[in-house]
Amino acid sequence: MCGIFGVITRRNALGAKAEDLLDALFRLSESRGKEAAGLAGISGDTIRVLKSPVPSSLLARTPAYADYVDAVVRSPARGGGAVAVIGHSRLVTNGAQTEHGNNQPVSVDDLVGIHNGIIVNDEALWRAHPELVRKSEVDTEVLLRLVRHHAGRDGSFVGGVRSAFAELDGVANVAMFASELDQLTVATNNGSIYHCADRDGGWFAFASERYILETAIEKAGLTQRATAVTQLVAGAGLLVDLSSIEVQTFSLASGADSGRAVEKNGVRRAIREDAPLPVPERVRAAPRRPEASDVAPAWFVEEHERNREAIARLRRCVRCVQPETVPFVGLDDAGVCVDCRHHQPIVAKGREALERVLAPHRTHDGRPEVLVPLSGGRDSCYLLHYLTTELGVKAIAYTYDWGMVTDLARRNASRLCGKLGVEHIIVSADIAQKREYIRLNVEAWLKQPDLGLIPLFMAGDKQYFHHAEQLQRRTGVKFQIWGNNRLERSDFKTGFCGFDRAGYHDNSLFHLGPVQNARLVAYYLRAFARNRGYLNRSIPDTAFSYFLYFLGQPTYLDFYDFVPWDEDHVVKTIIDEYGWELATDTTSTWRIGDGTAAFYNYIYWTAAGFTESDTFRSGQVRAGARSRDHARRVVDEENRPRYESLAWYCRTIGVELERTLRAINAMPKLYPRHP
Repeated sequence: MCGIFGVITRRNALGAKAEDLLDALFRLSESRGKEAAGLAGISGDTIRVLKSPVPSSLLARTPAYADYVDAVVRSPARGGGAVAVIGHSRLVTNGAQTEHGNNQPVSVDDLVGIHNGIIVNDEALWRAHPELVRKSEVDTEVLLRLVRHHAGRDGSFVGGVRSAFAELDGVANVAMFASELDQLTVATNNGSIYHCADRDGGWFAFASERYILETAIEKAGLTQRATAVTQLVAGAGLLVDLSSIEVQTFSLASGADSGRAVEKNGVRRAIREDAPLPVPERVRAAPRRPEASDVAPAWFVEEHERNREAIARLRRCVRCVQPETVPFVGLDDAGVCVDCRHHQPIVAKGREALERVLAPHRTHDGRPEVLVPLSGGRDSCYLLHYLTTELGVKAIAYTYDWGMVTDLARRNASRLCGKLGVEHIIVSADIAQKREYIRLNVEAWLKQPDLGLIPLFMAGDKQYFHHAEQLQRRTGVKFQIWGNNRLERSDFKTGFCGFDRAGYHDNSLFHLGPVQNARLVAYYLRAFARNRGYLNRSIPDTAFSYFLYFLGQPTYLDFYDFVPWDEDHVVKTIIDEYGWELATDTTSTWRIGDGTAAFYNYIYWTAAGFTESDTFRSGQVRAGARSRDHARRVVDEENRPRYESLAWYCRTIGVELERTLRAINAMPKLYPRHP
């Protein structure tokens, strides 16, 4: 999930360019995580650690950073000494960044390490090893303690790394300085590490992405001296000698010949952590995680039951389950909705057709072939599974984390990438800023609720289109393959802005033409004029997102246009084969990794009597995948409010929970509350 990197040089190898290379790696790695940053470097007989809960670009402007770099990089380089530094740009998963011990590098048991990924069985590992002492929340700690524990038992540091990796589930890309070794250890179980060296053996560098490393080398003016950037394949590790820059490879496979990687002892170094820097106000105010005590109050439960009784009386399409409150649903005299009257079956092109499309572009040499947007949801997880295991496609997974990707989604993505050995590129927004944009728009909306303006809350995620296009160019893959589900129609969202769906029954995802776009923009502008709360700092971000979603021309293959989508098979596969994790506040497997869905669907259900579930399950009925009675039962269950998720959402964006929920319940209803 995060960005890790490092630079090792021999004496007199780079001089001032060592700092240039490190600075470029530090700043470029920020794209993978902006919530904390840190460095660990060797200064004489000390491994010195500096870290702070701020982006690397901010940390790099502090006096503490200047002092650190002078001692660890500049002074050795000026004096003809060696430089050895590793660094981390953090996307917070386990452990709040307000706690110094949760940020990286992590130092335990005479070992300093950095970690990219999520270890999804970290709690189980702590329980399995009561002899290990836990001091923080971050999952990296258990990995490092296991390495040291097994190394002591096996008498080999490489053996300790192997044994630790054998126990973990999820993704782990690590770099470590052991106090007794004159070497850097690097290892990966999904291939998200790239490395490069000087042609004359004077320096070694690594990073989480090929693009980051190649760009940093170019910025430092070292391209002519560099060997080709190489991916460290999943299930492999490196030992890099700190004085000779000799690089040895080793396998993470249990029982592999450890003699191929010779460990070199040096002078035992002390570990020194620089004093923590002040925590910025916006970090101190960061939201708490969901808690088990998030129990719905009595008034909330009573309101839900009253609404549920009224919604149950709504007239629905006699063929599917769409209620009469869906905009432009068009129930005729026979009770059939417009979507059922115009239904066109979705016919999958078949696996063979997909293979024919891919065949001319297969590399067959380990180079990546496709980019797969991975939300951590069920459909994208199954897509990654199928491409990798059924077709043998070399994929790169990609996630745009805009602040509303839940820990559940992150863990499930890590499960897949770790087990499949798939490189996972994370592009991280400025999450604090994105959440502030959502807060501003939610606060404005609460003053004048309008069902047509709810998509403003989700506008910030649409930049995943932009970053996907950039990553395709950077990685050189020929295709993006997405896991869109054609049954998931959301026409009703623009319907609340006055757009009739007549004529749009081709299951397309993007369907607004120039005239409709102009009308939609006008709708929003009128709303902004009535409610000045929308005239806030989020407007440029929202405008860019609108352009990407409605006006941009993304190019990709849709997996489920080729391979039929079978809900039962998809869910069974990812749960049985990967231990895919379920949410605690719903029995559904749909939308559980999306931090916004519980909130906006609660609004739609409370005010209009339906959610995305009604339209999605109706699509399944029309496709013959579910009976109407089954769909009604599923919709009733999926439309139950997910109070824990509602509480998480409000805390995460910084709005008061009860005030928000009461405002939603006070909205005028599109259905009568009393018979």
